[in-house]
Amino acid sequence: MSDQQHRDYSNDAITVHWHPEKCIHSGNCVRGLPGVFDTKRRPWIDVNGADADRVQAQVERCPSGALSATRKGAEIAQTAQGPEVEVSANGPLLLKGTCLVKHADGRTETREKVTAFCRCGSSSNKPYCDGTHRKVDFSG
Repeated sequence: MSDQQHRDYSNDAITVHWHPEKCIHSGNCVRGLPGVFDTKRRPWIDVNGADADRVQAQVERCPSGALSATRKGAEIAQTAQGPEVEVSANGPLLLKGTCLVKHADGRTETREKVTAFCRCGSSSNKPYCDGTHRKVDFSG
């Protein structure tokens, strides 16, 4: 998976990292904090639209892991518990936590935070969800 489109949006307190190839377009970011996330604005992320705590809290609600955040001068706490899997209604399997993904072609990659795995079988980004389940009316 390429990371050519990765973008960072920063201020003195926080950097939001956006990986568009992971995005499933759930809209959680825009609905949850429209002062920061606005797809009609360029750039679409304005980290000055809310305080760093609110920005980080909203970023953590991203179901695909397309958004992540780094706090300036703060250490990120790691949890000792294993990953958690959530089955979303009519959507992907959401794996929350760090996991190693072993692809059929032998490639491996470490995924952190939240990874959305396709359940509908129609994703063009398998094994990951790309939001196609909405277009194909997946029910599961």
